Amino acid sequence: MRLPRRAAPVFDGPESATADGADENNSNDTRTLVAEDTAVKTREQTGRAQVIRSTQCTVEVVSDSGEGAQKCGQTFGAVSAKMGNGVWTVEIIPAEIQPPPRSPAGASGNRIRIGERVVTNWGDRTNVCIAFNEQVLLARHRLDAIEDDAILLVENMWATHSDEDIRAEWTAAMEELGGAGYRIIEVPMEQECLTVVDNARKGKNMFALGILCWMFDRDMDLTREQIAHAFRKKAAEITERNHQLLELGYAWADENLDVRIDVRPGLSAENTLVMNGNQAAAFGAVAAGMEMAAMYPITPATSVSHQLGEIFYKFGGIVHQAEDEIAAVGVAIGASYSGKVAFTITSGPGLALKTEFLGLSVMAEIPLVVVDVQRGGPSTGLPTKVEQSDLLAALFGQPGDAPHVVMAPATIEECFHAMITARRIAETFRTLVVVMTDANLATGVQPFPRPTLDPAWQGSAPDMSAIPEGKPPYDWDEATGLSRRFIPGTPGGMHTLTGLAHDGNSRVAYASAINQKSSEMRSRKMAVLQSTLRPPEVYGAESGDLLVVGWGSTKGAIEEAVDRARAEGVSVSSLHLRFLSPMEPGLKAIFSRFKKVMTVEINYSDELDMPYITEENRRRGQLAWLLRAQTLVDVDCWTRVLGEPLRPGAIHDVIRSNVSKGGAA
Repeated sequence: MRLPRRAAPVFDGPESATADGADENNSNDTRTLVAEDTAVKTREQTGRAQVIRSTQCTVEVVSDSGEGAQKCGQTFGAVSAKMGNGVWTVEIIPAEIQPPPRSPAGASGNRIRIGERVVTNWGDRTNVCIAFNEQVLLARHRLDAIEDDAILLVENMWATHSDEDIRAEWTAAMEELGGAGYRIIEVPMEQECLTVVDNARKGKNMFALGILCWMFDRDMDLTREQIAHAFRKKAAEITERNHQLLELGYAWADENLDVRIDVRPGLSAENTLVMNGNQAAAFGAVAAGMEMAAMYPITPATSVSHQLGEIFYKFGGIVHQAEDEIAAVGVAIGASYSGKVAFTITSGPGLALKTEFLGLSVMAEIPLVVVDVQRGGPSTGLPTKVEQSDLLAALFGQPGDAPHVVMAPATIEECFHAMITARRIAETFRTLVVVMTDANLATGVQPFPRPTLDPAWQGSAPDMSAIPEGKPPYDWDEATGLSRRFIPGTPGGMHTLTGLAHDGNSRVAYASAINQKSSEMRSRKMAVLQSTLRPPEVYGAESGDLLVVGWGSTKGAIEEAVDRARAEGVSVSSLHLRFLSPMEPGLKAIFSRFKKVMTVEINYSDELDMPYITEENRRRGQLAWLLRAQTLVDVDCWTRVLGEPLRPGAIHDVIRSNVSKGGAA
């Protein structure tokens, strides 16, 4: 899997925040994995164990909810990253809080893709899977999530269970899995764990972690440290017991397994952070000098506030949990109006509830940052699954004409830097900024270089100097639409704030000319911001047969697919957008250099071969709609809403079907 360089930041305005990460000349940070189709694999015998050496490997740990498979996978991923492997993790989460046990629909766990070099997406299929029962393993098999030659380790207590129905389920599942070509290894997890704990459900995850540590030769001291950190708020004996279970799994694997996998660390682990996108957004808010986070718990956004709850107070910040989504955004707007740097956190259903207040932010020109961690929809939809379906709602969900900024970080590292950029834009342009991440970024874990903190990120204190006599609160600059931000308590700045149409003095005014002027000024700010942006970089050749355009968390999968296709001689490049409003400049000129342009997105679009679907009534991907309107280019799209991140192999197939080798699209 050959993965991309980091893109440069696109906001060049005053005090812009960098999202570059490491210098591109530093091979330790920017080397990329070879395509999975051509991954280098060798096998050799070391003692009784066969060692498979590979440039990358994907691992899954799956169980019923509540058995700790996610903690096992997260720990394995964190340890691998700290050892110098490239890592990308994805949580496998059922929609129900407590689904029925031993049901395919209740599979819960974690996928961890590790490599010698940088890894930017979850890949195609799993090479190694540890399952705490055969039903969750069956679920992954039926989703085509497992490679044909995968190694499967499965708890075998169900084969001899006292319940006849469970024994029958085991037999049927093993027959179905046995015909797929996997290597299945039965593991007595329950039996082994009961030698340490009374309830094996509370021990299998660390036992499984021990097996993985043996198979992948993980640093056991580092693993113990990671476990101690995970249980740092628990009693010391709990940490000790988990260490015992870890060592028990390691010893069992050493005695019973005959295969190990060597994915050698190829990156520098020094000055590296390992975290998920929600954590990165939280730390970014702190680095940006934000002072107030108002939120109401909603999946998958809540863990931003969890991270802030642990650290924000140390920097003078306040986390306010409101009684509902509407109250949360109201508190954030009030705090911002008073001069604080405030933001609110939500997901799709919460964004809908905040709509009227977001319009107030635009109309009254009160700086506000909203973090929208997208999930599947509409309505309550798919709370734990990934989609990119909020784009049009984020842009146009407010009543009336409410121009504002919409940004979309593409990596976990960019989730950190996007918060700094969003704060600056919100305050510089006195506007609403929506930062759109998604469940893939929110819960995925990836290492990235520790940023060098810059005091300038914090901005400056609000200008509280006396207002010159007669200066109105909306003293719009005719060219830019910008005006000074009046903070309550500023001498000479008293005025009445309103969400109604108003003149420069903030007085309610319904005159035609005044409404036209104020609308022009609010819109002008978006044009001024766009003038500070750089055209997006094209990944690959600057011209060719096909250009694939994406946004948000699809970047890694798209660029890996492009690399695979280019290695086959296909004329394809890609481009990834971080700003959706205003659009980054130069798109029409870039598009003109390619025979075909198409978007790849995680939202719904019709296929032309569906019943009743025509070119005229076809619903297209949301970014495709925007690009067609913005550039008047016939932009096509390929989208899927499968409740999971896009696989690079699927995108690769789409690329090949849209442009033949050496031919036109």
